[in-house]
Amino acid sequence: MKGLKRLSLIVMLSSMGVAGAAEPHWSYEGKAGPEHWSELSSDFHLCHEGKAQSPINIKDPIQGNLQPLNLAYQASAEKVINNGHTIQVTVDNEDDFVLDGEKFTLRQYHFHTPGENQINGHTFPLEAHFVHSQEGGDLAVVAVMFEVGKENPALAPLIDAMPKKENQQVSINREIDLRALFPQDLHYYRFSGSLTTPPCSEGIRWLVMKQPVTLSQAQLDAFRQALKTTNNRPLQPLNGRMIVE
Repeated sequence: MKGLKRLSLIVMLSSMGVAGAAEPHWSYEGKAGPEHWSELSSDFHLCHEGKAQSPINIKDPIQGNLQPLNLAYQASAEKVINNGHTIQVTVDNEDDFVLDGEKFTLRQYHFHTPGENQINGHTFPLEAHFVHSQEGGDLAVVAVMFEVGKENPALAPLIDAMPKKENQQVSINREIDLRALFPQDLHYYRFSGSLTTPPCSEGIRWLVMKQPVTLSQAQLDAFRQALKTTNNRPLQPLNGRMIVE
């Protein structure tokens, strides 16, 4: 249990870019890119040795009795952070949902462009990860895919506040209609996976929405310009894992 709590803390801090001076530099390209993550630190060994890594290509799911998602988000966005790896939004930790009889609380959400997980071989231009943790430290990530289409009003205040330079954060302190960042149809795929960034820790419960939502080309360009590079980890092998729908 203590190990899980420590994992949760590491995830929250490292994703905010404040995990401590000792954390080795990693990136999405070059000698610090994904194929070299495990070489950067012994703590990152699962990035190469792990057997349940994310992201994956979601295909050939099996039928399961997945519980309906009850996402009643009412979170206030506190800060929008450009940590050089992603655009991340911190929240007030008041939203939660129940999974496997346990309460998971939303801690932060962030974006990858292009998307990391594929659905039937299709890569989406943007993917949002809503990171939740429960009291014991276990993590659950709810992923939403974005396609280019109509402008997404819920993204507008985040983009307006988005820092254009790395290692900057902007206080926003306003209500964001998070439900508008999700499709109306909340059916999803589920699988066991990992963090898609170092230390690539496993045992993460992944829920990927089947249906995408839209954003405009201008909104997508804003994310790309702020990040200045792609931030998607390459696909990882399933290694016999089941994907349930």
